[in-house]
Amino acid sequence: MRRDGPRPRLVLVLLVAAAIALMVLDGRPGTDPVTGTARAAAGAAFGPVAGAVSTAARPVADGYRTLAAAPGARARIEELEERNRRLSAELAAAEQDGVRSERLDDLLHLSGLGGYEIVPAQAVTRMGSGGYAETVTLDAGTRDGVARDMTVVDGSGLVGRVIRASRSTSTVLLFTDGASSVGARMEGSREIGAVHGESRALDGRAPAVLELMQADAPLEEGDRVVTMGSHNDAPFVPGVPLGTVTRVRDTPGALTRTAEIRPAADLGSLDVVGVVVGGPEEDPRDSVLPDKPDGDAARPPERSDRQQGDR
Repeated sequence: MRRDGPRPRLVLVLLVAAAIALMVLDGRPGTDPVTGTARAAAGAAFGPVAGAVSTAARPVADGYRTLAAAPGARARIEELEERNRRLSAELAAAEQDGVRSERLDDLLHLSGLGGYEIVPAQAVTRMGSGGYAETVTLDAGTRDGVARDMTVVDGSGLVGRVIRASRSTSTVLLFTDGASSVGARMEGSREIGAVHGESRALDGRAPAVLELMQADAPLEEGDRVVTMGSHNDAPFVPGVPLGTVTRVRDTPGALTRTAEIRPAADLGSLDVVGVVVGGPEEDPRDSVLPDKPDGDAARPPERSDRQQGDR
């Protein structure tokens, strides 16, 4: 049976109207006997309702205050906060481990393509050492098979070469250091030259410079460079990505051709790297380079007259 009817609705409307009227009257200044009488009547009518609401809400508020003031409550709160901080730290560590795992996968992929035997290591410090501006210390040394004049790579390309090795650590000279020089070869051609480091400060922002032996060698932005390799693979194994040409330096009358390159490896955020303890059985040529994006296929190699005569 429906309990709604006109009378309850009428009562509700009258109560709402009375409440609005009382709020208006209560906001008026003065001691008008009419408004004073209305206020007194409203207090008598609504006082029991307000008291009942206050009585009903009091146990909740008292319970909250009792919980906060209970013996051991503060210690429990501090314990939960400490647990939260510990869980946050563990989450951050897990994320870092995930990043390192990805970098290790990239490193193993590069070594597999090039046929390099590597010892994984972690870059622990970066600083100038022994007159060099750009060096990195690794947590791997002679006990791990690391020795002087070994190539160091990361998952993207060349990092540098080992210049010192102790039992548990080794020092790597980055190839961007001003004292470094690496034999280089252009992707898709037989043009050779060298990449010289230009960094002579710890910020390492100066680019490396590619110098080709032939002044008329084809060279343009976007061309990629790999290591040519050293005798007995020391200090550099062949085929490791060095970088990409970002600006060609045109110098009229020069006997060589030069350009700035952007290193393939992110030398500013080194973490997991690999020391090449065994070189490839044969030169991997360009097979270690990643595929170019669609529409940016490698330019067909151009040969100089000297190279065409070598056929």
